[in-house]
Order: sequence, then structure tokens, then C-alpha cells
Amino acid sequence: MPTCWTGSCSEPESYGKAALVLLPAEGQQDRSRMQSLVETAAHLGFSTVAINYVFEPTTKKKQEVPSPVPISELIGQLPVVQGRSRPIKVLNRLTVVMSEASHFRPNATEYRAFDLLAIQPTTEKLFHTTCMLCDVDIICISVTEKLPFFFKRAPINGAIDRGVVFEVSYASALRDSTMRRYTIANAVCLMESCKGKNVIVSSAAEKALELRGPYDIVNLGALFGLSDADSKEAVSSTCRAVLLHAETRKTASGIVYTRISQQEALQDCVGSRFFHIHESDHSTGKG
Repeated sequence: MPTCWTGSCSEPESYGKAALVLLPAEGQQDRSRMQSLVETAAHLGFSTVAINYVFEPTTKKKQEVPSPVPISELIGQLPVVQGRSRPIKVLNRLTVVMSEASHFRPNATEYRAFDLLAIQPTTEKLFHTTCMLCDVDIICISVTEKLPFFFKRAPINGAIDRGVVFEVSYASALRDSTMRRYTIANAVCLMESCKGKNVIVSSAAEKALELRGPYDIVNLGALFGLSDADSKEAVSSTCRAVLLHAETRKTASGIVYTRISQQEALQDCVGSRFFHIHESDHSTGKG
């Protein structure tokens, strides 16, 4: 199901204008809702929005990774960012909900269609694997239920060292008192382990009214256990770091993929040439 991400950065005094926005985008009604949300995000000063596709594989049958819909088909006219002279930027993001290690395929060609790549691990073992090994940009922390595991310092430090960030969303906390408890409890637990480093605060909003501006998000950060400085970074410099990390990851993946493809092509060419030489030898009676 497509959803939407806002992020990136402005001047320091405005905290960089960055957060995450999630909403359904199927059908004309949902597209109208997305248009409204993107316009609201631009009005609040957010300079980047990404359409987020949540992919939750199951063990019963093989599922295909969703393909991103062209931005022009989801959003009519891109609104101009408040206080700037340029329109809001739109990217694509894929979030894989991982309940088994096989659900994330590092070399999947489908992943390259997305600008941002995120994983939401559902067990402690998968959280450890994601932090230490998975080549992604964002690790999502569930806020709709009590986490079935505790955060440990070692894997979190491993993710931080690799430039991966942790994402906590707030919209669920605005809708339901039970989810509010889960959101705050899970966020505080994370902050105790990561010390507020490499954290972004997202909205996961399903409608424009659930969006909050940068100053409100900074205040929410205090409830999550973030210091004032870390809260500001969670909506500014850390979001910029996510976009830079994604660009670097995609470039590196592209280089590796290109080299592998060239090597395979060369092997095919050599193999084909070898085959034709032997065919020629047989046809002339040499051997």
C-alpha cells in the first residue's frame, strides 16, 4: 500500500522541516487525500515528500514487491514550499515488514526503483540482523503494539556506525490512548539505548489534520525522551543524512550491479566464442 514521506531541510532556525507522512493512496479518493497532505506539508515548510510502499511478505505464498506509481499519476501539481520559490520534492520509499530473514532480499532488482529503503523488524533477532547487516536507510520502530523485545546497545551502535537511522512515528499517538502509551513507551526505550542519536520523527499521518509542524514535532520529541538538541536534529540534519545515505547506497549498489552484469556478459561472450571455435574446429576436421 503506497504511503507518503516528507523530509529534508531548510534553514537551521526552522529546524530543517523534516518528518514522515504515511497515508493510503489507492483510488481517486486516496489520491485526493495525498494531494491534500502534500499541499499541507509544503505549507508547513517541508521541502521533500516520498511516497512510501509498505511491503509485508507472508510465508503462505510468494508476493511481488510493489512497483512505484509515477508521481504524476498520484499527485497533480506539486505545491511550492512555504518560504521558498521551488516546488516540494517527491521521492519513492519502500518499507519491508520483516518477520523472517528471507523477507529482505539484498540484491533484489525491485528495490532499485525506490529512492529510500526501510525495514521494520518484528523480532529481536531480525532487529539485530537489520542493524548489523542489512543495507538500508531506515529502521522503523513499531508504535502500534508493545515491542516483543528489548533494545540492546551493541546492534544499535552497529547501525549508527553504518549511518542507518531509527524512525519513530507520532500519528498513532494522536488517534488512540492505547497506541499513545505504546508509542511513548517504545520511543523512550529506544532513546535509552541510542541516546537520541540517528533518530528521525515521522508522522505516519493518514490525513492532513494529523500533520504537525517542525516546532510541534520538537516538542513531541521531549515526550519520546529526546533532548531539545536531538529533537531538532530529528527533523533537520538527521533527515538530510538519510537522503545522503540513500544516494550513496544507491550509487554503490548500482556500481556493484553494473560490474556484475559486465562480468557476466564477458563470461557469456567468452563462452560463446569458445563454443564457436570448437564448432569451427569440428567442421574443418581439426580436433
